[in-house]
Amino acid sequence: MINSSDLKLTAVSTDIKRIGADALVLGVVKGTDGPQLVASPFSPKLTESLQATLALLNATGAADELTRLPATDESKATFLAFVGLGAFEEATITEEALRRGAGAATRQLAGNATVIFALPTATVAQTGAVAEGIAIAAYDFSNHRSTPAKKLPLSEGIIATAASADKDLPAAMKRAAVLGRAVRATRDLVNTAPNVLFPESFATAVKDSVKGLPLKVTVLDDKKLEKDGYGGLIGVGRGSDRGPRLVKVEYSPAKAAKHLALVGKGITFDTGGISIKPAAGMHAMKNDMAGAATVHQAIVAISELGLPIKVTAWLCLAENMPGGGSTRPGDVITMFGGKTVEVLNTDAEGRLVMADGLVAASAEKPDAIIDVATLTGAQVVALGTRTAGIMGDDTLRDAVVAAAERAGETTWAMPIPEELRPSLDSQVADLANIGERMGGMMTAAAFLDEFVGEADGVKIPWAHMDIAGPAFNEGAPYGYTHKNATGASVRTLVALAEDMVSAK
Repeated sequence: MINSSDLKLTAVSTDIKRIGADALVLGVVKGTDGPQLVASPFSPKLTESLQATLALLNATGAADELTRLPATDESKATFLAFVGLGAFEEATITEEALRRGAGAATRQLAGNATVIFALPTATVAQTGAVAEGIAIAAYDFSNHRSTPAKKLPLSEGIIATAASADKDLPAAMKRAAVLGRAVRATRDLVNTAPNVLFPESFATAVKDSVKGLPLKVTVLDDKKLEKDGYGGLIGVGRGSDRGPRLVKVEYSPAKAAKHLALVGKGITFDTGGISIKPAAGMHAMKNDMAGAATVHQAIVAISELGLPIKVTAWLCLAENMPGGGSTRPGDVITMFGGKTVEVLNTDAEGRLVMADGLVAASAEKPDAIIDVATLTGAQVVALGTRTAGIMGDDTLRDAVVAAAERAGETTWAMPIPEELRPSLDSQVADLANIGERMGGMMTAAAFLDEFVGEADGVKIPWAHMDIAGPAFNEGAPYGYTHKNATGASVRTLVALAEDMVSAK
């Protein structure tokens, strides 16, 4: 099921005049006197002529802008493509601007097999950013089409770089390729139709995708979940003919000094249950398993990179349907670990399956727990569609934000105000599954906090990532981000694992 196409990435010296390709991509910034070509491989005379032509065509150098021109005698490419990098001085272009510029060009040049990228890449880090942008953007989802897309994503990206001889470049190129595959595979899972991807088939896809990797997969089916008392997963999945699953994926390298646990929300379709959602837009609720897809592909990428850190991913999979056996508003369910929850709204189901996962993850006493979920509409209201909300223990929360910044993903640290917790009090159970509506993103985090365990009498460091907006792009494509599934937060989790390794 996870069949995102592979991509060949190579790095060459900046002398590209003899390399043939369908297109040659060059960067343009918004200069004070019009579009300014940066890191031009051409002669000064030709560079000046191209800049004048771009100005006549009203090119500005704005991000996502792509202008095509015929090839010149100084290149063997079929045509030239000038991608906007934004308002930067050439010396201050950020790695994320390069990542997005390469991605924007890759996305808009679909239908061309081989493309050369002559962007500002003086360092290994800049070259890696360009490679990453290409690898993330070279994507198309045609799994449900009877015929392939008319314009297939490019199959080879050639990066001209001044760092081509640097000994650290191969590792950076490998990392870019691994992250690109992980993001594309996450998108494939999230974009898959919910009649094809449901808890059981999701679990099968996970097992199939880790063949040949140093990963162990354990699947708990609905009978085992009920026997062992996973009341959140069972309670949410009762209304569906397709029973819930808890999938555990383990990566245990020999030299691991730390243990990171990842918990992902995997509601393969969310109708809201008895508290049913409005019909308009419900089709997009196939994306409610993006958290599970994210943590799965993050552990795959971490294993492919061979990072010396133990990682355990818990995928909490259920389908929230309004069947005859559905949990009702007012029901009380017993979670894994024994706490009871009064269900006041069956559309606040994600926190119920995540609670089971957090208890299970805590039992192994990892050094840190990160949960990832498309948890609340309140996240989108508070932070918009591109910024994930990060909550939890201050130190770990801030480490996640720092990792996201390094990865090029947008997050924002949010508190869990103490005054929100009393709103979750129940008259009949240990707590209710909904509380204060204002600040609902943080109220949901306060609920999850109740299920994080201790190790040696001290609460395990925990952070919660609400990716309700960033996980699914219902607007126009931009940068390396396509419409629909984005694969957001995979790179942040990998960067966090790298940071944990380097901090030992």
